[in-house]
Amino acid sequence: MNIRSLTRGDGVVIGAAVLLFIASFLDLSDALFASNAWDQLGLGFGVYLGGVIGAALVVTARLLPQPRKVAGLELGTVGTVLAVSAAWVLLWTLIDAVSAGAGLILGFLAALVIAAAAVATPLVPALQAGLVPAPRPAAPQPYGAQPQGGYGYPGAQPQPFGGQPQQGQPYAGQVPQAPQDQQPAAPFSPFWFAVPGPRPLYAEDGSPAQIAELSPGVWYLAVEQRGAGLLTEMQDGRRGVLQDASNIQRG
Repeated sequence: MNIRSLTRGDGVVIGAAVLLFIASFLDLSDALFASNAWDQLGLGFGVYLGGVIGAALVVTARLLPQPRKVAGLELGTVGTVLAVSAAWVLLWTLIDAVSAGAGLILGFLAALVIAAAAVATPLVPALQAGLVPAPRPAAPQPYGAQPQGGYGYPGAQPQPFGGQPQQGQPYAGQVPQAPQDQQPAAPFSPFWFAVPGPRPLYAEDGSPAQIAELSPGVWYLAVEQRGAGLLTEMQDGRRGVLQDASNIQRG
């Protein structure tokens, strides 16, 4: 599970689900001998708990790397249906109540928020932003700064012990200059990026199998150029190829 895939809409769903669970223990009416939702099993388990389960399914569907289905329906769809059903039943229960209490009013509002957030998140860009901010990419070196030489530095040439540099060979620490007519291609530098909309991520071996989906508002690391695409590393360490790298936002 990747917690960074959660959106602001999922945060609203989680908060409303907690509120709905609390409301189930409050009085349903202002009568002298008022009861809560758990005194009526159909209302407690069928409506209040059903709304909480619906919210859990919506959030779980977002956390899973691959879509899961129940009876041919995706978990997110099942959760949305449960949340809408809970809000619908509580609405008519509220209308039919003679003297509604805090448990009924608060429960209806919480179920309504769960249903609205579950339906609106795929449609409203503001709710699609990441709930957990992604780590910002490291600051690039100032313009013109040179990397420090050392072990593994590609410009340093090995010297035999006690030997002198041969004629035409650069001294240690000097980087040979490429001929003017043969400028080397700039090496690929990994960078962070975000996609403007959901985009599929395909297997690294070049097969057409989709392994995940990149979400907007989440930062991903491009580690290698693969033709017109990018070899991408996700927050959970998995790698795949983003074939459509157009209009991405670089970090």
